[in-house]
Amino acid sequence: MNTPPVKRIAIYGSTGSIGTQALEVIAAHPDLFSVEVLTCNGNDELLVEQALKFCPNIVVITDDSKYMKVKDALAATDTKVFAGAAALEEVAAMDVYDLMLAAIVGYAGLKPTLAAIRAGKAIALANKETLVVAGDIVMQAALEHRVPVIPVDSEHSAIFQCLVGEARNPIEKVILTASGGPFLGRKTNYLVNVKREHALQHPNWNMGAKISVDSATLMNKGLEMIEAKWLFNLKPEQIQVLIHPQSVVHSMVQFEDGSIKAQMGLPDMKLPIQYALAFPNRVRNAFPRCDFRKFNTLNFDEPDYRTFRNLTLAIDALKKGGNLPCVLNAANEIAVWAFLKNKLGFLEMTDVIEETMQKVPFIERPNIEEYYASDGEARHLAADLIKL
Repeated sequence: MNTPPVKRIAIYGSTGSIGTQALEVIAAHPDLFSVEVLTCNGNDELLVEQALKFCPNIVVITDDSKYMKVKDALAATDTKVFAGAAALEEVAAMDVYDLMLAAIVGYAGLKPTLAAIRAGKAIALANKETLVVAGDIVMQAALEHRVPVIPVDSEHSAIFQCLVGEARNPIEKVILTASGGPFLGRKTNYLVNVKREHALQHPNWNMGAKISVDSATLMNKGLEMIEAKWLFNLKPEQIQVLIHPQSVVHSMVQFEDGSIKAQMGLPDMKLPIQYALAFPNRVRNAFPRCDFRKFNTLNFDEPDYRTFRNLTLAIDALKKGGNLPCVLNAANEIAVWAFLKNKLGFLEMTDVIEETMQKVPFIERPNIEEYYASDGEARHLAADLIKL
């Protein structure tokens, strides 16, 4: 049997939660993967540590001020060091890797992901904001360049896995599951006093700060609904959300005959990361296994739309389309940043997002420049509302 060639991986956002777990997966399978590119925003010490261990071809530090520090630390190696946001796109277009793991948090992931697609590189997408902001343009580019976009989000990975072998069978609907976050069952009067440290305590998943807050407000599920629309070419009414506190069923697909497929497992992001990196093959691992004897019940409930209004705002953006999801995402990124800096209350985030969505002019069919402009305008407006 022929051994498959080693797949060369570029990890965009290597010092974050997804990036560090991806490196654990790669370290366990040196016969399958090599690390060619590592990028991060400002965590230079961890980036250097990763580069010394994995010997990539290139590293990029977005924070220019830390360039010399990284360059000096890697001077004795063959690793080339780049700096600045523009370098992310520049390196993405280079023919030094086979697959990009797009794990930069937020809007910052859009431009390098587009550059990789235009260079004909496969994408393992862990950055949902890329599709929330400009899903039509990103998926059209992937189609034109014949580039696979393999989702890494556990919910979208689940749907993707359920659809393998079902290409000719139309989807009736997809069911995205949500843990409900740390405030499941809480009402508005409790949430008024919620602080940063409460919102970061997710019951099931170990995630970065931004996604943890999004999970606590249910915005994460709203962003996932918009991402699902573009990934799987769905209409808004084909996407349902159910609260599933155990996080064992990662998502489901219902077909035209009423049959439902679910993908299940323990809540561990290394599994969807490994699946995306190794696709179309499944690779043996030593991850813990799901023992159904330990789960007496699996619960599914309707979300509390009245308390968690971010989900309602995201559904509005999903249905209206145009530049509204882009505006929603930009306002949310500013609001979450302000909340994490203790400059904004938990429930006030929703007010800022809603007002920004109302004030930024609606564009029905934006081009990429109009998406960039809408993002900038929404950020300025949200910052003004918070008085940053």
